[in-house]
Amino acid sequence: MSAAGNAHVVVFAFPFGSHAAALLDLARRMAAAAPGVRFSFFSTAATNRKVADLPSNLKVYDVDDGVPDGHVLTGNPLEAIGMFIDATPENFRRQLGEAVEDAGARITCLLTDAFLWFAADVAEELVVPWVAVWTAGPTAAALHMYTDEIHRRLGDGDRHPAGTLDFLPGMSAIRVGDLPMEILNLDTPFARLLHSMGRVLPRAAAVAVNSFDGIEPAVEDDLKSKLQKLLTVGPPPAPRRSEDQSGCLAWLDRHSAAAVVYISFGSMLTPPPEELAAVADAIEEEGIPYLWSIRESPQRQLLQEFFDRTESIGKVVGWAPQPEVLAHPSVGVFVTHCGWNSVTESIIGGVPMICRPFFGDQMINRRRVEETWQIGVGVGGGAFSRDAVVRALAIVMRSDEGTKFRENISRLQKCAFSAIEENGSTTLNFESLIRIATSPQN
Repeated sequence: MSAAGNAHVVVFAFPFGSHAAALLDLARRMAAAAPGVRFSFFSTAATNRKVADLPSNLKVYDVDDGVPDGHVLTGNPLEAIGMFIDATPENFRRQLGEAVEDAGARITCLLTDAFLWFAADVAEELVVPWVAVWTAGPTAAALHMYTDEIHRRLGDGDRHPAGTLDFLPGMSAIRVGDLPMEILNLDTPFARLLHSMGRVLPRAAAVAVNSFDGIEPAVEDDLKSKLQKLLTVGPPPAPRRSEDQSGCLAWLDRHSAAAVVYISFGSMLTPPPEELAAVADAIEEEGIPYLWSIRESPQRQLLQEFFDRTESIGKVVGWAPQPEVLAHPSVGVFVTHCGWNSVTESIIGGVPMICRPFFGDQMINRRRVEETWQIGVGVGGGAFSRDAVVRALAIVMRSDEGTKFRENISRLQKCAFSAIEENGSTTLNFESLIRIATSPQN
């Protein structure tokens, strides 16, 4: 697919967690589909340093991260996020002239992480469409749009964490206690950013969501009634076998079907030492083969004796090609923090989950996994203990309930695969996204 005319799409990234990588992946797909269009990708130098092998029509630009020269960050991610928010939107505006000059074309569309709500105003000033990209699931997006309604309903008193949000479309399974703190407490810069985002999303020409039609149908229908256009553009194409530099896939090849526990908590966090030890104790007690992806850290060092004792049944790596791992037939269960990418990759791989959420939308995703879709379990008590992990493993890997999980996840998996077929919803929505973003008459 290509677009006519001298189109120039400017992309603003939110440079924390997996957000920038997700937006860059989408920009790459769009640049490949529209080779005659120029794409300018704006993010901080720290995230852009990791970028390589760009197509010729996609160029990256560094924006100020807001951290003063000489300032030493404490390690609290909210500190860096707050400084970045203070620097916006001027840090992005300053680079626009350079990008226009390099491209030799005026800006025809502003495509940004949905978090960057100020892009609605910037797009209006430029007289171009704004396309917001939401990297999580439909329910989380809708909840941010309903923040004011949630506060009106719940008030400032006892919020009854066990109560459900049945006053919102498609939310009867979601409990008050599942809500991110950024919805319940608007006193931080990050919470105010998300609150502002929820209010301005209806101004976007389109909201592209990292999801596929039918995963949360009632919420999707509600969003379609409130947004100018909702485009589900996930999942990405099915993963191909990578070069497997870590040896994960070759190691998995040596195991029987659904025999291996895959453990990973994403790039943003590592559970506390006592919880990691509980997972290790349960794995060792059960003698189950495991693949554990955990980056170098003091917490990993605390597990080294466990890794040494169990090297005959386990493999530990600093990074794993997760989509390919979850698509491997020998993986029987995924122990996860329940981030949206991990959940969707597990669905595409057909692997049930054991969920231990920590923050953000992870509690919402866990509720969907356990109650709405019934494709996994949360750990008892909300935190890892040896007994809770042993029980969860028994349910998923050896019980009739675990068999039911696999049947349920198979149905969602087919829905995802259908979405990326030639005339599937994701394929058609991606084509619509290209048209909106690259139309020369904008």
